[in-house]
Amino acid sequence: MSDDPTPVNPPASAGAASPPPSPPATAPSGPPVPSAGRPTPLSATEPPALPRPPGPPKKPTDSRVTDVLAGRITRGGSGPCYGLVTDDGREYALHGSGMGVFGTGTTVLVTIAPGDPAHDCGPGTRASIVKISRVG
Repeated sequence: MSDDPTPVNPPASAGAASPPPSPPATAPSGPPVPSAGRPTPLSATEPPALPRPPGPPKKPTDSRVTDVLAGRITRGGSGPCYGLVTDDGREYALHGSGMGVFGTGTTVLVTIAPGDPAHDCGPGTRASIVKISRVG
């Protein structure tokens, strides 16, 4: 052994090999991960366009029953004439024999038919009662 303080490993020379090159960067797969404090970016993909309709519908798109009314009795009793006001404020003069006793203020559901001009039951649109029932 020698008393020489020189290190045992030989010194690196100027022409020593550099570390191996890193692989090329690739885009991450999967959904984007938001950075701290930043929202997730929106997709750059354009949504598909819907086709333009050929024209207005041939038949009504709302299926509304026109022969059923709901409202309150304004002229009641044992009949055959009754007054009815619907929630939208329309007034009806209803005629129906043997339909029962309905007091003023009673909420009812009424199936109607065209009114008979021979029966005048007061102000409102004339209609004949096919079926009437209390609600609630």
